[in-house]
Amino acid sequence: MEKMKAILCTKYGPPEVLVLGEVLKPHPKKNEVSIKVHATAVNSGDCRIRSLNLSGVPFLQRIFARLVLGISKPRRPVQGLWLAGEIEAIGESVKQFHVGDKVYARTPDLKFGAYAEYACLPEKSFMALIPSNLSYVEAIAIPFGGVTALFFLKKGNIQKGNKVMIYGASGAVGSLAVQIAKYYGAVVPGICSTTNIDLIKSLGADKIIDYIKEDFLADNDLYDIIFDTVGKISYTKIKSLLKPEGKFISVVTSGHAHSDIKDLITLTELVESGKVKPVIDRKYTFEQMVEAHRYVDLGHKKGNVVITVN
Repeated sequence: MEKMKAILCTKYGPPEVLVLGEVLKPHPKKNEVSIKVHATAVNSGDCRIRSLNLSGVPFLQRIFARLVLGISKPRRPVQGLWLAGEIEAIGESVKQFHVGDKVYARTPDLKFGAYAEYACLPEKSFMALIPSNLSYVEAIAIPFGGVTALFFLKKGNIQKGNKVMIYGASGAVGSLAVQIAKYYGAVVPGICSTTNIDLIKSLGADKIIDYIKEDFLADNDLYDIIFDTVGKISYTKIKSLLKPEGKFISVVTSGHAHSDIKDLITLTELVESGKVKPVIDRKYTFEQMVEAHRYVDLGHKKGNVVITVN
């Protein structure tokens, strides 16, 4: 049986629980495609799953997460949710994709498997061709943050001319939220730390609020949408800055981003038209997965942390 390299997580804990090992290479079923993975990403969600640190998550969601992920240890040792790669084989009933297609995708819900050299996904997975103007490494910096930002901004009913505050504007979700909100024609202040000001300006933010030096709660403007992309503020804290019909949205308390494949295709089109660009903080090799998780655990990444696989 042919084997492949994978990052294995057999217990919950710090980044050091991740080890490079070998598992059987999967082969596509009749409705699946086999993808040679070229890049994956490490996001805060990956780190929470690895450590089972669910602080800030509502109680019932924490219970559900433990039941699904594994109570005492991970139910699925090969983790990772997002991948970019080349289709190397297809099942006999696959019609939409072809061998050689360059795709990015999210693995099926809670089945994981992106931290490996190969992955088999159903044809109907959350998967699309990568933007034609991006490499695999650049492309993997788009879907997680972009899909999440697009979902929540649409949930807030974003309209042209809205004032939309992005809290955590330099992260994987925030950096895409700034760009997508500008695409919709919103006026966008971004809240970030001093070291990220130039980045947020380059993404098109209309105003920068440096939370290190300023109290953003003292802002005199009122907003149609306040989007907390990192789950660190509450409605009670921020409500004085909302217009009477304004909406507060948080990645932690406003529900799960249930996005349609059309959203991923929309992101691809926005990238190809130059409206949105990937933001990459650091790149690591597959063998440096532990170091990548250590860095993301610090909570200071700018945009995305990308892993090159093949």
